[in-house]
Amino acid sequence: MFIGRRAELALLDKRLARVRETGAGVALALRGRRQVGKSRLVQEFCDRAGVPYLFATATKGASPVDAVASFLSDLRESELPAQPDLVPAGSGGNWPDTFRALAAVLPARPCVLVLDEVPWLSEQDGLFEGALQTAWDRLLAPRPVLLLLLGSDLHMMERLTAYDRPFYGRADNLVLGPLNPADVAGGLGLDDAAAVDAHLVTGGLPGIVRTWPRGLSPLEFLRREAGDPGAAVFGVPEAALMAEFPNPDVSRRVLEAVGAGDRTHANIAATAGNRGASLPSGTLSPLLRRLTEEKRVLALDEPVSTRPGKPGLYRVADSSLRLYLGVLRAVQEQARRGRPEAGFRLIERRWPAWRGRAVEPLVRQSLELSPRLPWPEVEAVGGWWNRRFDPEVDLVGADRAPIAGQVRFIGSIKWLNSPFDAHDLAALSRSAAQVPGYDPASTGLVAAALNGLAPGLGPRAVDLLWTPREVIESWR
Repeated sequence: MFIGRRAELALLDKRLARVRETGAGVALALRGRRQVGKSRLVQEFCDRAGVPYLFATATKGASPVDAVASFLSDLRESELPAQPDLVPAGSGGNWPDTFRALAAVLPARPCVLVLDEVPWLSEQDGLFEGALQTAWDRLLAPRPVLLLLLGSDLHMMERLTAYDRPFYGRADNLVLGPLNPADVAGGLGLDDAAAVDAHLVTGGLPGIVRTWPRGLSPLEFLRREAGDPGAAVFGVPEAALMAEFPNPDVSRRVLEAVGAGDRTHANIAATAGNRGASLPSGTLSPLLRRLTEEKRVLALDEPVSTRPGKPGLYRVADSSLRLYLGVLRAVQEQARRGRPEAGFRLIERRWPAWRGRAVEPLVRQSLELSPRLPWPEVEAVGGWWNRRFDPEVDLVGADRAPIAGQVRFIGSIKWLNSPFDAHDLAALSRSAAQVPGYDPASTGLVAAALNGLAPGLGPRAVDLLWTPREVIESWR
């Protein structure tokens, strides 16, 4: 089952059309986190394209000789060469000779060349990137070839086309994110509220979405999976965790501390420390930068207002990994012990609080994306808090972030079974007055609520009501 990705397929089609029109090569570097569906997307594109293609996947840890031999074997068995017998059996790990052999058997008509997990090829052979650049400039770019370079190591893929690397200026860059909530809603046949929950559970990762029976509610899906310790809802985030952090080192402890609910630098340091001692700032700060800026496994939220604010709050960027670390890892352990009922009771107890916090980034992103806001100058949506976290405001819409020129709306998120009521409105009004940049004459109030407004509140109680329907519509 292939779900969504219409925009991404259209971008790939556009580049293949350019190859057809010009007769010259086009290169694209496609990066995204593990399990986000890069290989599946490109395979679907190749299947639909109607042109010869080669899909070659690198093997982590393989020697240059083995990597070249595998590439040539894939080439020989693909539909790309008109005469497969002209493909040599091997080239002794020599990438320049290998690319010359590839160029010799390319068809005269448009074709697609896919190199999957390019960072592993770079790790194996320090000369690979230079050989690829030379081959592209001299042998491939003058031919009707669409070259797709795929990789899961985000930092290394960014470096592949950086200004100081051989392939600089030769490839477009495309970042592949998870399936969006609208794609999840359509693929699973769920209503808007259930689709938001399903997106939080799966993180939009196709490997989990594909295992979800169409029309099944999120809690029923989790009840069904709670008895299967090998289910994708456990296995996909667990595999991502092991791939990025194979050893239980300090980086892993920091990630697990954030996944367990610690958000501030001080709390993370205390939880991730050892033998009762907090992690020193000199150790923790570089780790947090690496996990946010290079690994992208964590995200840092800063308070948004017209004044600088602290502290920044950390969260696990992928909601499926966040759910696994916060809830499902314990559920998986219960499943391994043959106690699925106990595991599901744990889900039921923790679900409301977990969902209420996990939905915040999704609601903020949907507001940023929406073209229908009554404040067209809003470019960034975040939250606001002071050092005491009293109050902690869920939504701040501004012209820029984190230091805004204008604050255009203040809002509250209530993603519970009860509607947004007069008590919630009064609390929002009190909190809004403390946000730097709030102007009661011009700053609007927004309620983001799973179950809308309480009957006692009139339709004009807030300037904007944001429900699951609006969240999903932002991506449609």
